[in-house]
Amino acid sequence: MTKPPSYWKKAKTYLSSKDKIMKILIKKYNDKYLTTRKDVFFSLCKSIIGQQISVAAANSVFMKFDKLCKNRINPKIVNKLNSQQLKKCGLSRQKARGIKELAKKFYNKSFNPDLIKQMSDEDAILYLSSLRQIGRWSAEMILLFTFNRQNIWPIQDIGLLRAISKNYKKKYLPPKIFVNKLYKNFSPYCSVATWYLWRSIDDEPIQY
Repeated sequence: MTKPPSYWKKAKTYLSSKDKIMKILIKKYNDKYLTTRKDVFFSLCKSIIGQQISVAAANSVFMKFDKLCKNRINPKIVNKLNSQQLKKCGLSRQKARGIKELAKKFYNKSFNPDLIKQMSDEDAILYLSSLRQIGRWSAEMILLFTFNRQNIWPIQDIGLLRAISKNYKKKYLPPKIFVNKLYKNFSPYCSVATWYLWRSIDDEPIQY
C-alpha cells in the first residue's frame, strides 16, 4: 500500500493542536490518508473530464474514456484519438479539444511536468493553468493529489466550502474572511486540513 506523504504525521499533530474541529476530524477519519498516482497526464485527463459535472457522471465518462484507451491512458495513445471518438465517451467539444491538446503537448514535450517539482505552488499553478481547460482549481487538484504539495487551500472548491460551512456552523457560502482565517491557522498544512474536511462530507477519499 502507498505510504502517506512524509509530512502527514507531523501535520496531524500540528492541526490537532491548532483547531478543535480539526482534532475531531483527524481522530474520526484516521483510517486513510492522501495518496498519489504519480501520473500527471492521467490526473490532468481525469480533472478535465470531471469539470462541472457530478461525480457519478464524471466516473461514467472516465470509464468510457479509459476503455477507449484500452486501459492505457498516456499521451501516445490519446494523441492518436480523434475528437469524434472522444465525444462518443460523453466529452463536450471543449473537453475533447482540451484533452487532445494536452496529449499533443505532453507527446511533443512542449509541456514538461518535471519542471513543476522545482516551482513554488503559485508558479506551478500558473504553469499548469497555461494548458487548455486547466484553470486554478484543476491546477490545485494536481498539486494536491499528484504532487502531494502540503499547503494547498482550494477555496474555489465547492466541497471544501460546504465542509467548512458544515463543520464550523457557518452559512453557505462561508464568509471569505473566515476562510482566510482558517488558511492562516492551518498553514503550512492546508492540504491535510482540506483532505479531512472533504472526508467529513464524503467518507470515500477523493482521488484525481
